[in-house]
Amino acid sequence: MEHAGLQPEPITLEIWRELPEEFCRQVEVLDGQAVRCESPSRLLQTMTRRLVNTLETAARQHVARTSECVEANMDVDVVLWEVSRAQIRRPDAALYRCAPDDERPLPAHLVLLVVEVLSGAGKIDLIDKRAEYAAAGIPWYWVVTLDDIGVAAVEVLALDHGIGGYRSVAVLEPGSQDRMPGPIRIKLDWEDLRT
Repeated sequence: MEHAGLQPEPITLEIWRELPEEFCRQVEVLDGQAVRCESPSRLLQTMTRRLVNTLETAARQHVARTSECVEANMDVDVVLWEVSRAQIRRPDAALYRCAPDDERPLPAHLVLLVVEVLSGAGKIDLIDKRAEYAAAGIPWYWVVTLDDIGVAAVEVLALDHGIGGYRSVAVLEPGSQDRMPGPIRIKLDWEDLRT
């Protein structure tokens, strides 16, 4: 069955926590089934890292101003829900309330912002993940579009409980404002996001 790509049973949160971390970094869990994540391009990796650096800087400044502990990282496993079957996504980047390292996957209620950098799986980021993140109650969602030299645009979406989904708040492009609407003060450095 392993060679045929079949799982003997759905992956639950308990099973996922027992799996080797190396395996977990390679998959997301959709409706209890392990789905292999595609390998990102070097440009996508570079821009994601730079966006995470921006989020980390904003998080440190936020902690210094408010004492509310927030962190940012890339490839953080987030459990969106457990019932009826587990749904665990790994956004390209996330800003979240601090949690112990052993709290994995990170519960969606701690996540303030998820970032998806569009790749070949644009439909998944624009439709599937958008609906899933909204259903999990994550308040902010950025969809980042790349061109040949870096970030071409960042669409900022905010959760609107009235419609039960995200609404677009802003689409920012190089040369536009650098202050991002969101859960904390975030300033983009467009020069750094263009290679």
